[in-house]
Amino acid sequence: MAPQLGPHELLHVFSFLEPRDLLSAAQVNKVWNEVSRTKDLWRQLCLRRWSSCKASQMVLGTQTWKQYYLCRSELEFRMEFGRPVDFTCKAMAGHTGSIDELAYISTDECRFDGREKSVVCTVSSDCTVRAWDLHEGMEIWSSPQQPAALVNLVAYPQLQLVVTVDKQGLIKSWKAENGCELASFCLPMHSSALEACDHPEGPFLLAACAGGNLHTLTVPQLHEVSKVPVAASVAVSLLCSPDRQWAFVSAENSDLGPEVFYTQSLLHPSEDKPPVSTTLPIWLTSRSCWAPGEAARLIVMHKNDSGTQLVVTTYELEAKKSRERVNILVQQIASFLLPDTMMPPHLVKGHGSQVILLGSESKLVLFTMHGLQLAAFQDHQRPITALWVDPSRVITSSFDLSLRVYVWNKENEFPILKSCYHLLGGSHRWASGFTHVESDSMSIVGVEARSSGTGLLRSYCFRVQHSWNDGTD
Repeated sequence: MAPQLGPHELLHVFSFLEPRDLLSAAQVNKVWNEVSRTKDLWRQLCLRRWSSCKASQMVLGTQTWKQYYLCRSELEFRMEFGRPVDFTCKAMAGHTGSIDELAYISTDECRFDGREKSVVCTVSSDCTVRAWDLHEGMEIWSSPQQPAALVNLVAYPQLQLVVTVDKQGLIKSWKAENGCELASFCLPMHSSALEACDHPEGPFLLAACAGGNLHTLTVPQLHEVSKVPVAASVAVSLLCSPDRQWAFVSAENSDLGPEVFYTQSLLHPSEDKPPVSTTLPIWLTSRSCWAPGEAARLIVMHKNDSGTQLVVTTYELEAKKSRERVNILVQQIASFLLPDTMMPPHLVKGHGSQVILLGSESKLVLFTMHGLQLAAFQDHQRPITALWVDPSRVITSSFDLSLRVYVWNKENEFPILKSCYHLLGGSHRWASGFTHVESDSMSIVGVEARSSGTGLLRSYCFRVQHSWNDGTD
């Protein structure tokens, strides 16, 4: 008779198995079942599949690593296929005006202990900010009516904080759990952009004023740290880099080149020196984004020198520090002309380090940063209104009252995007289309504009089984 493998030898063999094979091995006998449930085996499988497990403090609750792996795999399967049995759809009404912006205020943690919750905040022309539980399909709280219509907000999920601004430039911070007002700051004119920055020294807020100043504020106190002049415009792009070292400020279609600030100099202003910044050698900038897979790779869409064609240019930024000063090194690493046959894109997003997604009318087009077209999707019947991109999927919203879900396949040299399914909104009789879309690890939410001038939220929360058997089969 062949010698039997002991638990230590089995554990070594099992460490080479894929999850499906490990589940099969658990069916052999009680010894194999016990070894196959070893914590380190499933922990390594989780770390290998989801890099976010390494970067964040996971909340397992009462779960084992095996249960976490099985639950998250099921959730991703359901979010990829989007069958009617995979999710619950809820419509949430409450605002008496249009919804102008929304943001998740719940952290994007994958937890499956029965306490998972997706919460978003919205601001509206009805002068209120409201919080919503997407799983329950209900309003959590609503602020008192404010002096003017609220037009923008940003969220700090780790702080459980939301910051809003109204059309007169009044900025307020609120506790996300109960809507308690914490602080306020009034800009001299209305705000053209807000950006939340989670800096290593602590989170702060950037606010571009239409009068032509960039304000840096602490959160949640909203104390002004610095104020620097920038281009005056009602349409400003304001973006922090993935490493939070840079703030990009650009006035749309301005003859002035966009400016990049070193955020450290905004947080620690000098009385006798202006903040460290540089102006990019381009003008008539229309759209921009950072490549999320790099620390400081900036993608800008602008007009060429003659002003006749659109160009997409990619830059790398680096700070060279000496004892007395910081020098900004800007290197152009790629540039290409958009095809003349393509309608001017109104949406630009990045994926990874080299892929650029453009929303052009009703079409979604993917390019590499060197101009190689990877794919084009014409799934919508009317213009795309918003574009959500994360490491797992892409979601588009449209005036055709649908959300289209795409999933990345990363096994090739360049990620391949696959069109998977669409999510429908309400009746065209009452609604004019989706205007916004966002997503977290277990839900998708869109803003549905109503023909009456109001707005509602429509959420799609994906189901997952919580009672995976982790014992002897």
